[in-house]
Amino acid sequence: MRLALAQINPTIGDIAGNAALVVDAVERSRGAGADLVATPELSISGYPPKDLLLMEGFVASCEQAARGIGAAHSRGITLVIGTPVARAHGAIANSLLAFRDGVCIAEYDKRLLPTYDVFDEDRYFEPGARAVVIDVPIRAGGSVRVGLAICEDLWKGQDAGFSSRYASVPDPVDDLSRSGARVLLVPSASPFVLGKGARHREILARHATRHGVFVASINQVGGNDDLIFDGHSAVLSPGGKLVAASPGFQTDLLIADVGKDAADSGGAIDPECSRPRESMLLDALVLGIRDYCRKTGFTAAILGVSGGIDSALVATLGVLALGAGRIRGVAMPGPYSSGHALSDARDLCSRLGIEMLTVPIGPAFHASGATLNDAFDQTALPELGERLPDLTEENLQSRLRGTMIMALSNRTGAIVLTTGNKSEMAVGYCTLYGDMNGGLAVLSDVTKNSVYALARHINANHASLAPWSRFDRPPIPESSITKPPSAELRPNQTDQDSLPPYDDLDAIIERYVERHQRPDRIAKETGLDAALVARIVRLIDLSEYKRKQAAVGLKVTSVAFGSGRRWPIAQRWKP
Repeated sequence: MRLALAQINPTIGDIAGNAALVVDAVERSRGAGADLVATPELSISGYPPKDLLLMEGFVASCEQAARGIGAAHSRGITLVIGTPVARAHGAIANSLLAFRDGVCIAEYDKRLLPTYDVFDEDRYFEPGARAVVIDVPIRAGGSVRVGLAICEDLWKGQDAGFSSRYASVPDPVDDLSRSGARVLLVPSASPFVLGKGARHREILARHATRHGVFVASINQVGGNDDLIFDGHSAVLSPGGKLVAASPGFQTDLLIADVGKDAADSGGAIDPECSRPRESMLLDALVLGIRDYCRKTGFTAAILGVSGGIDSALVATLGVLALGAGRIRGVAMPGPYSSGHALSDARDLCSRLGIEMLTVPIGPAFHASGATLNDAFDQTALPELGERLPDLTEENLQSRLRGTMIMALSNRTGAIVLTTGNKSEMAVGYCTLYGDMNGGLAVLSDVTKNSVYALARHINANHASLAPWSRFDRPPIPESSITKPPSAELRPNQTDQDSLPPYDDLDAIIERYVERHQRPDRIAKETGLDAALVARIVRLIDLSEYKRKQAAVGLKVTSVAFGSGRRWPIAQRWKP
């Protein structure tokens, strides 16, 4: 049997546009001689559709589009489409509709509904309760029994550490195997997380070898708000070996022949597991920026360039995503900016080939200070600079920069890319209505150490990046990488005046935020001072109110500060 897996990039709510992507994939599959073509989970609505599913007419429009495609485009081919479907008594199912020769031959409703991290499927869908296996005619004669499953039906939370949720429920894959399936077809919409791809391949291989079946897993690709979908669709043999795989982070039509039951068939090189971590992270962030802008209608971006590593990396990612002609850097020197800050920013913009504006905040700072000092005098409060360090004075500079960048965004129509990283966001080393101003927080799930690693990776591989975004020299100035990081909001300031070394800080953040460990365990297992760990944990908890007001951030780790981490602001539990 010849399979065609349509790794497409749907846009949430663009029913007509998504339907056109499906039709194009079907016709190309037909031209490739495919017997069966499948699209990702909820490919007609886009994933995740969230409360659009509750809007009058939305589910009906999706279902109508899917059935219309099946009726008009399944001649001589079996077509499986992912779509929401209305069921009895107002229920909604996350479904697969299977068509052949214009007729719907089967419907399958997803049985395991993830409700953890960024997933909330119990809010919208009713679970299915039965296995569905279809007979797929093949051009060479005869037919193949194909079992239908959707995403979590296969993963069962094992890829994300939530397998206990399904300990007492029937295994959908076991049911399909008992029903005689020789091929498992699994449309998915599984978001990218660093390291998850290898776990996915292990799970696929276990299913294939345990049941002696081919497994065809198709994943959507593209960015939808904070989530990034990496594709990496794959077909594995009954021996658990890779037969074929799609590249990551780009659309693809994967054609694979699964005519043999031999357990030793396969052995292709896996693009999911053969690339370094920084390469995967780079592709994910670039795709996230590109699709967020494309799907929300932004054609250009603007950001503050300080000469530091974070803004240098975000500017570089912006150029890779949108092109140099669509990125503008803004240097906003203030009263405590170092001489190298402006020169490093100029060097960066020159290397990237982007325009740089220089907007000094000194005049605005002095004028605002005079106004505020008058107010402080009226209330017997210390004037700016009388307390050292003076957080009010520091935040005023940041907020003036935030005001300038947003004014330029209003005038140009460009989206503001914020430059704060996960380490800073975790402990509140950022200013509300200042450096947090913007539309997309590119690095909000990338720790400081990962920022440095990614910058070095880009510089080391600058000549081998995608053809449309090669650089003729390393794009990030070496001094931006090697100099001590600083907000430059007071004389001779460095980040380590307020924070521990980033190696220590990032270790605490990873364990507390992503692994949910208690402070005493963190201190014991890392050897870090217990008082330091307690202070950082307290800062993380206290800073939740800031993060609730931050721009949307791109998720790349198991726990990001966003829709998957539902932490209360007003709470008194102390671990």
